Amino acid sequence: MENSGQNSQPQSPVCDAQCEGKDDSLHKDILCEVRVDTGSKYLALTPSSLNLKEKDWCVIRKEKVMDYGQIVKIFKCAHLPKVKQTAEESVPNVDRKATMQDQSKANENLMRAKSALRTAAQYIQNLNLPMKLLNAHYSLDMKLATFQFSAPGRVDFRELVKQLSHGLNTRVELRQIGVRDETALLGGFGVCGEILCCCRFIREFAPINVRMAKEQDLALNPANISGICNRLKCCLKYEHKGYLELEKGMPRRGAFCDCAEGRGRVVDRNLLARKVSIQLEDTGKTISCPVEETRLVYLEKYKMQGAPEAADLFEGLNEEEAKALKELEE
Repeated sequence: MENSGQNSQPQSPVCDAQCEGKDDSLHKDILCEVRVDTGSKYLALTPSSLNLKEKDWCVIRKEKVMDYGQIVKIFKCAHLPKVKQTAEESVPNVDRKATMQDQSKANENLMRAKSALRTAAQYIQNLNLPMKLLNAHYSLDMKLATFQFSAPGRVDFRELVKQLSHGLNTRVELRQIGVRDETALLGGFGVCGEILCCCRFIREFAPINVRMAKEQDLALNPANISGICNRLKCCLKYEHKGYLELEKGMPRRGAFCDCAEGRGRVVDRNLLARKVSIQLEDTGKTISCPVEETRLVYLEKYKMQGAPEAADLFEGLNEEEAKALKELEE
């Protein structure tokens, strides 16, 4: 019985051995990423003698079962992923390239998995468990049935595992995944028009908070900074360092600057264009000019000391808006 997210991956010392030689073709094992029929992915080692390529279907020896999946990525030595390893886990090994018989067996298992999903849903309803069943997957040898589900909190599914194991006559694993992992499985398109980042390349979900959005000068509007998973957008994290670099040398809002048309207070700024909007003291007129054409004045008097405290992140928002933003971080 297991309770884990789909993105927690093991690592083997063999992965490090890939970088010891000078020629990748001389290595005995190659690290690759395998995707099963439910969309879940995991790392596996494949002997170079098999000459497998991306999009090839293969049979994988995973712990005590044989699995079936498609190779979606083969890692080069210089681009090995950062993955985690626990003492109980080891990297699965690709046993062989899939044959027509393997493919036929996998198709049969796919139909059995759909039936098992309906059976599990009935058991969940009978036990009145607060969980959303997402998918089911049979190993190629049918020795293991894996179910993924999402739930708002922890779920005691021990009785469900007993009933499923008895009803399906096989070993059963239940894995609870978060809303981000669920979205990565289901797929979709972001507001940018691209395929969701969690589907394309994100392997592990790093913590994201509202401060990152504020430091990128984004309006703290839940509809604008949240993705279709109803959590903060992943791009807030991996774009954060870039925005911090862009912010260097930029005056903060509220600072006083001199420009060609006089002195005023910074009321807005564009980090990407490296421009600031200044409201002139004399006329009240707001102008936009490049940061290189401004000079910060009254530095000690007007400079904001450090980053704002967490309590200031929601300044200017009503209680309902602040609550909605805090929920995005959970």
